[in-house]
Amino acid sequence: QVQLVESGGGLVQAGGSLRLSCVVSGRTFSNYAMGWFRQAPGKEREFDAGISWDGRTTYYGDSVKGRFTISRDNAKNTVYLQMNSLKPEDTAVYYCAADRYGDVSGIETRYDYWGQGTQVTVSS
Repeated sequence: QVQLVESGGGLVQAGGSLRLSCVVSGRTFSNYAMGWFRQAPGKEREFDAGISWDGRTTYYGDSVKGRFTISRDNAKNTVYLQMNSLKPEDTAVYYCAADRYGDVSGIETRYDYWGQGTQVTVSS
């Protein structure tokens, strides 16, 4: 069974930075494409960033381009989301997700496994 566990969320002032981590159990992590999504209260889940199985291809949502960076360490079964220049509108629960087929995608339904989420709150 594949499990995803996010960490690194918290409270930060506007303009600050946070780095989220997601550790994935299982021996086939290096085959998965990975993604980060967010969901704010009362809103639908939104794609932020994705990375291919080998880390060579990344893809970002428009609202985070130039501010967020996704990366992965296949030796540690971990994907990261470095978030800089945070804004109050970035406040949300952030989820990592895994796509078994390895292709980068911003489409939520393409992802097969999800973590439980980590809260990020950005104060103004």
